Amino acid sequence: MAEMSNFLENALINATLRNTAYTSPAAVYLALYTTDPTDADAGAEVVGNGYERQAITFGAPSDGVSTNSAVIEFPQATGSWGTIAYIGIRDASTAGNLLFHSPLDVSKIIATGDVFRVAIGSLSVALA
Repeated sequence: MAEMSNFLENALINATLRNTAYTSPAAVYLALYTTDPTDADAGAEVVGNGYERQAITFGAPSDGVSTNSAVIEFPQATGSWGTIAYIGIRDASTAGNLLFHSPLDVSKIIATGDVFRVAIGSLSVALA
């Protein structure tokens, strides 16, 4: 995952080139999308049926890459979430700002009773 949102791109440019403070979020959350969130944060995030964003912990970066250091597990779906084709990292458990986004390698249909999981080390953020 290396696509930054417009929000994060602007914040990092301001912080590094214009001496404008950027406060890192205390926690970041994985969000699931049925349509591409794009850099402008315009995608359709899953809503309802037991869905809620999940907190992510990342390990220390190495060569510009950091991966999740714990399993990310969403609650069991109480109804269809549709076809999950994209993910995003956000700075709040609700609302907030999109930071990074990416398509999944393989889309996943989440039906009633399904649980969406991301194994340790399977979510990586790279800056190149």
